[in-house]
Amino acid sequence: MTGEQWGELRQRLRKTVGQNNYVTWIEPLKFRDLLDGVATFDVPTTFLGNYVSQNFSDLILHELHSRNSDVRRLSFKVVANSDARPVEAAKPQPVERKPSAVSALNPAPLDSRFTFDTFVVGKPNELAHAAAKRVGEGGPVTFNPLFLYGGVGLGKTHLMHAIAWELQARRPDLNVLYLSAEQFMYRFVQALRDRKMMDFKEIFRSVDVLMVDDVQFIAGKDSTQEEFFHTFNALVDQNKQIIISADRAPGEIKDLEERVKSRLQCGLVVDLHPTDYELRLGILQSKVEQQRVTYPDLKLDDGVLEFLAHRISTNVRVLEGALTRLFAFASLVGREITMDLTQDCLADVLRASERKITVEEIQRKVSEHYNIRLSDMIGPKRLRSYARPRQVAMYLCKQLTSRSLPEIGRRFGGRDHTTVMHGVRRIEELKQQDGQIAEDLELLRRALEA
Repeated sequence: MTGEQWGELRQRLRKTVGQNNYVTWIEPLKFRDLLDGVATFDVPTTFLGNYVSQNFSDLILHELHSRNSDVRRLSFKVVANSDARPVEAAKPQPVERKPSAVSALNPAPLDSRFTFDTFVVGKPNELAHAAAKRVGEGGPVTFNPLFLYGGVGLGKTHLMHAIAWELQARRPDLNVLYLSAEQFMYRFVQALRDRKMMDFKEIFRSVDVLMVDDVQFIAGKDSTQEEFFHTFNALVDQNKQIIISADRAPGEIKDLEERVKSRLQCGLVVDLHPTDYELRLGILQSKVEQQRVTYPDLKLDDGVLEFLAHRISTNVRVLEGALTRLFAFASLVGREITMDLTQDCLADVLRASERKITVEEIQRKVSEHYNIRLSDMIGPKRLRSYARPRQVAMYLCKQLTSRSLPEIGRRFGGRDHTTVMHGVRRIEELKQQDGQIAEDLELLRRALEA
């Protein structure tokens, strides 16, 4: 086969896979040669070679085989490193076969917006950012795994994608696999069903960097946890880097086996804290610069960004989405972005962000957190196991609601406002002295504001 014939074949592939897939995955392939039944293509990165091998090799092989029956398999070689291990596609199989774990393994697609350049750094996320940058350099690190955790919209997935993009640019020789825990479980179950466990193990234990998003998904799934544990151990023993993300710290994930928790905690565990006002404002300012490309002439009144940073405080995705909607609306109606326009356009978002946390909701969350009955926490018992959670709940009621001390006292079994005041002061003191109390307060506040 010649380069010209490959050019003709690519046009057929364009119609089959669609324009976006073609431009991203097929167009970068450069036909090198056909020797001993192996069609070899040059690829810019190992990541691209792996992705094409896993997702489009059967299709390419079918098209090649229909023109030249000598073609038996494909090989992809990284141009920048001719000594790198070639990425080889499987030999053709009968059409009626079930897909193997190898050919069916699709890495999660990376979002081109999620790079280190677009990640806004502030005090709540500076440690997570620094750790992610270090791993993204591709050199040896002193911590393995890197475990990133935090609530929705705080930047976990952004950092995971940024690491993958950075590794792809700096170390194209590395085999980087990024996927969700749900995908890991699905591939595991599929391999069991198709009796392809050796293929599954080979793929996951031959990567240089394994990145698993939302690992809390495997909690309670015993067989998947078992395989994840063995995969984890095999990679760590080979000094391969692992990056994990979750919505909670390893110790807080229910139904996760103790040995898995222990393994996840043996590296660097980093919390992405909820954003503060300064970070939210920085994110909005960065987003405005990006929007200027699409809306170069749109006028934005002073104070609008500050207003949004104050009012939308729990979720960065909601914050960014609100600004995107605001710019699009102002452009469509041909108006400047004033405070009045902002309040009209984002009325529903602003209402949702004003969700009132109730005393009852706080009491329920605190009793669940400390595994005590709600009636015992509100009731007259003074045992320490009830008194401390009661004080924590009073403190959170004072911080997160507009209720007065007498009102709070009445909700806690008719207690006097001075009792509430004492409880609030005691928790303020303990927060500075006791790391566990401080962590409990942070977890509860995050759960209540989610």
